[in-house]
Amino acid sequence: MNVSPGLEARAEEPASTPRGAYRRLTANTGFRHLWISQLVSGIGDWLVIGLLMPLVTSLSGGSSFAVAGILIAKLLPALVLSSLTGVLVDRFDRRRLMIASDLARAALTLGLLFTNSLALIYLIVLLMEVGSLFFYPAKNALIPHLVAEEDVAVANGLSYTTQQAAMLIGLTASGALLALFERLIRMVLESGVPFIDLLGGLVAPALLGPRAGVFLNSLTFLVSAAFIASIPLVSDTAREMVRFDPRLIGADVVDAFRFLRDHRELRGLLVTVGLAIFGGGAIVTIGLVFVPQQLVGGVPFADEVPWLEQLAAAPTSFMLVFLAAGMVGGALVVPRLTQRLTLQLLFLGGVGGFGLAMFTFALARSYAVAGLLTLVAGACIAAITVAGNTYVVATVADEIRGRVFTALESVIKVSLLGSMLVMAPLGDLIARGVERLLRAYPDTLGTFGLSGPQVALQAASFVVLAAAVYAFRTLEWRSCKEACSDG
Repeated sequence: MNVSPGLEARAEEPASTPRGAYRRLTANTGFRHLWISQLVSGIGDWLVIGLLMPLVTSLSGGSSFAVAGILIAKLLPALVLSSLTGVLVDRFDRRRLMIASDLARAALTLGLLFTNSLALIYLIVLLMEVGSLFFYPAKNALIPHLVAEEDVAVANGLSYTTQQAAMLIGLTASGALLALFERLIRMVLESGVPFIDLLGGLVAPALLGPRAGVFLNSLTFLVSAAFIASIPLVSDTAREMVRFDPRLIGADVVDAFRFLRDHRELRGLLVTVGLAIFGGGAIVTIGLVFVPQQLVGGVPFADEVPWLEQLAAAPTSFMLVFLAAGMVGGALVVPRLTQRLTLQLLFLGGVGGFGLAMFTFALARSYAVAGLLTLVAGACIAAITVAGNTYVVATVADEIRGRVFTALESVIKVSLLGSMLVMAPLGDLIARGVERLLRAYPDTLGTFGLSGPQVALQAASFVVLAAAVYAFRTLEWRSCKEACSDG
C-alpha cells in the first residue's frame, strides 16, 4: 500500500486554516459528538487512575513502586498488542470499535468494586488500556471522514486539546468530581420518593463510600458510547470493511512495517517522537525530585488562589497541571501556524523547543520561572502531536491509516514507559554521582551551583535535542522556504 495519490506533495505545502474553522467544526454534528465523546471518555480514562492512586497507596502500605505499577499497567499493552489493534482498527467499522471499547471499559471499571487485590487492580487497568488502544487510533482515523479537508489540521488541534484537558481533569480534579457526584446522589436519596428510599438502603453504602467514584467512572464511558452511537453515518464511516480473516493479520502487520520502511520521512517522524518522549519523560519523573528540592519562593498568587498552594505541596500535580495547560494552549495556536509553516517545520520546531525548554527548566530557581517553562514545554509537545497527526492524515491512505496511528500511539506509550523504567533510575544514578563529586570537590564544583537533579534533567534534555537533530536531517522541512515565499 502506498501513499494516497497527491497527498505526499500536499504535506510539503503549508496547510491552510481558513477563517471560521472552529465555527464549522462546532456546527458539524458528527465531529461535535465525537469531540464530546472524546472529552467524556478521556476524563473516565484518567479519572480511574486518579481514584486508584490513593487506594493502591493504602493497600500497599505507602509503596511508591506499587503506585508506579498502575502507570506501568496502563502503558504495557501498547508494547504487546499495538500491531493487532492497528489491523483491527483498519478492518472493522471504527464507530463500532469505539462503542465496544467504551462498553468494555465501563464493565471493567465496575470490577474495581469487588477487589482489594493489587494484582487484580493492575489486571483491570491493563485490560482497560487495551480498550483505549482501539479507541484513540479509531478516533484519529475517523476525523478526516467527518470534517472538510481544509479543517483537518484545526480538528486535530482541537482533538489533541481535548485529550490533554481530559487528562488534566481526570488526574487533578478526581476529588472534586467525586464530591459533586456524592452531592447529587444525596439529593436523589433525600428526595423522599418511596422507590428511591428502598433502593437507597441497598446502594447508598457503595454510592457514598470510598469507591463511589467507580460508578462515576463507569458512567463516563457509557455517556461516551451514547454520543459515538449518535454520530450521523456518512459513506466512508458506514461502509462495511473488508471481510475479516484472522489469517490476514500477519500479512497486514507486514504491510504496515513495509510501508514505514519505504516511507523514510514518516519513519523518521516516529523515531523522533520516540526519542523526544523517552528523554522528555524525565521532566515529570526527575522533576518530582527537582521541584521540591530546588524551587524557592512558593507558587505566585497562592495566597489568593488556594488550589495553587496545593500544587506547590504536590510536585506531581504542579508538573502535570502546567504541562497540560501548555499543551492545551499550544494545541489552540498550532493550527493557525499551519497557514505559514509546513507540518514538518512545525514538528521540528516543537521537538527543538521542547529540548530547550527542558534544559532551561533545569536551571530554574523559582516556581514562577519553572511554571512558565513547563507551559512552554507543553506547548511544544502540542506542536509535535498536532503536526504529526495532521501529517499522517495528509500522507497515509485511509486503508492503512489506523495502523499508522496505532504505531504512533504505541511509540508514545512505549517511549514513556521506557522513560519511566530507564531515565528515572538513570537520573537517580547521575544525581548520586553529581552529589558525590560535589562533596569531594566543593570548592571547585560548588561554584557552578548545580545539583544532581539539575544535571540529570539537562542530560535528559540532550536526548530530546538529539531527536531534534535527527528530525532536522530526516524531514523535508526546507520546502517551507519556497512555500512561505510564495505566500
